[in-house]
Amino acid sequence: MTDEADDQAGPVARQRKIIHVDMDAFYASVEQRDNPDLRGKPVAVGGSRERGVVAAASYEARKFGVRSAMPSVTAKRQCPDLIFVKPRFEVYKAVSQQIRDIFAEHTPIIEPLSLDEAYLDVTENLQAIALARDVALAIRARIKEVTGLNASAGISYNKFLAKLASDHRKPNGQYVISPEMGPAFVEALPVGKFHGIGPATSAKMNSLGLHTGLDMRNQTLDFMQAKFGKAGAYYYWISRGIDDREVRANRIRKSVGAENTFAGDLTDFDAMAAELLPLVDKVWRHCEDKGSRGRTVTLKVKFNDFEIITRSRSVPVAVSSRSELERLSVALLQNEMPLSRPVRLLGVSLSSLHEGEQDESQLGLPI
Repeated sequence: MTDEADDQAGPVARQRKIIHVDMDAFYASVEQRDNPDLRGKPVAVGGSRERGVVAAASYEARKFGVRSAMPSVTAKRQCPDLIFVKPRFEVYKAVSQQIRDIFAEHTPIIEPLSLDEAYLDVTENLQAIALARDVALAIRARIKEVTGLNASAGISYNKFLAKLASDHRKPNGQYVISPEMGPAFVEALPVGKFHGIGPATSAKMNSLGLHTGLDMRNQTLDFMQAKFGKAGAYYYWISRGIDDREVRANRIRKSVGAENTFAGDLTDFDAMAAELLPLVDKVWRHCEDKGSRGRTVTLKVKFNDFEIITRSRSVPVAVSSRSELERLSVALLQNEMPLSRPVRLLGVSLSSLHEGEQDESQLGLPI
């Protein structure tokens, strides 16, 4: 489950008009826009030929199966002509702000999910445009005019369906799921395509005979809650096309993290502790920029066989300094020593955030 599914779905009090805008291959498209030599070519932002992971891939690269979070070595194997480009996050943030300003011309109710996507509630929009699909067309045209980039959009009466719809006509398209279409659209959808259902939950559902939205819809609320806890109610309602979550302006982020995949596997404690330092720096810099603090430090470890473990520690008072964050992170690693296998990746995150945490950026990318 993601933060996105934390608020429970349920019967809708009134019909809303919601747009989910998602930029097409955002980081890679910015790089292709700014460097004509990259246009029409397979581009991966982040990583390198030998190490790291792909942060974003152009559509030309995606044709070869290259995806974000894929190890660079795998990406290069699948696409020998892949061009790796160093990320320029300050540029992406500046373009994202241009896009945010365009959103604000139409509605003040904007819920950013990352630099390249957001929900908009346009039930009552500032341009007095009657149809939400026309608002989406106007926004996408303005984004193209101002930034030179393509955006896709999904339009529906709730967040869940708007998110699904934005994927339906990618790239550079939009799709409307009306109240009449909603239940039928959901019933044929594989459970793995439901936003908020990850691979582990999808596998569990399949083991219970739940393969589609219709399979979920045929279950009782009691059954879904018994099998999936609090999330079961969310699944029960969205399988019926029902989602009453509001678009939340200034959405509060619950955690911030950074991680890095290594060129070679690590086994030595000192080497791993040294690799934690730039991750701690990145997390703490974010906290300082946003004036936010958190109480729970989590260490993520991925072994060379791709198994992942996490270890967390919560403190009574919010972590107040970079040195404290480093100390807690290194202590979590020390507690696991000696590790049973070589380590491929390490990550550090800080959660239970408070005090002005209103970030829209997409941390957690490899540095």
